[in-house]
Amino acid sequence: MSLLKEKYIKEIRIVLMKKLEYKNVMQVPRIEKIVVNAGIGEGGEDQKAIESAMNELASITGQHPVITRAKKSISNFKIRKGLPIGCKVTLRGNNMYEFFDRLVNVALPRIGDFKGIPSAVFDGKGNLTIGIKEQIIFPEVDYDKVYKIRGMDISIITTAKTNQESKELLLLMGMPFAKK
Repeated sequence: MSLLKEKYIKEIRIVLMKKLEYKNVMQVPRIEKIVVNAGIGEGGEDQKAIESAMNELASITGQHPVITRAKKSISNFKIRKGLPIGCKVTLRGNNMYEFFDRLVNVALPRIGDFKGIPSAVFDGKGNLTIGIKEQIIFPEVDYDKVYKIRGMDISIITTAKTNQESKELLLLMGMPFAKK
C-alpha cells in the first residue's frame, strides 16, 4: 500500500468526517481515478511522435497508454476519422496514489513561477482538471531523449459531490492551491 493511501485511510478520512459532519465512512470523498491525457498535434503523419508520446507517458505513469483516435474527420486540421491524435492512461488503486504523490511533491514544484493551482479548475461536480505545458517537469522523462516538448491534461476524478468537498480532500492530500 502506498504511503499516501495509508495516510488517507488513517488520518485524512477521519479529519474529513469531522469537518464535513458525515456519519458514515463511505460518505467521505475519495479519489476515484486519475486520467492523464497527452494530445499529439502531428499524430496522423508522424509515427515517431506517437511512439515518443506513448513511451514518455508510460515512464511518467508506470502504465501502458492507450492510443486515442479521431472520432470524425476535420478537414481544417487535416484529420481523418480513425487517425491517432493522442494517448491516455487511466490510473486507479496504488498506481493512482503513487502518481498523485509524485505530481504534488516532485513535478508541480519544478514548474517555473508556480504559485499554486487556481480554484477555477474544478468542474462543479468535484473533479479537478489541470493542464501541464511540458512533460519534462517529471523526473522520469529523460530530457535528452525527448522528441518534442508537449503538454498533457491531468484529470482527478473524486467521489465528492461539490467543489468545496473536493478541495478539502485535495488540500489534506497535499495539493498546492493558489492563495487568493
